[in-house]
Amino acid sequence: MKSISGKDLCKILEKKGWELKNIHGSHHVYIKAGRKERISVSVHGNRDLKIGMLKAIMKIAEIDESEL
Repeated sequence: MKSISGKDLCKILEKKGWELKNIHGSHHVYIKAGRKERISVSVHGNRDLKIGMLKAIMKIAEIDESEL
């Protein structure tokens, strides 16, 4: 699986219709109309997200691996 940074994942989420609700420290919190889930993305410069966190976010946001 390709590893990406939190910044890049935020851009993908915004393209998929998720909107930034707030920023709490280094965590960007996204919501989407009609969905009860919230997604919190840890943004630490250009450091890559850990694979487990990336997979969990991809599952919630319905992002396919080919979209990374």
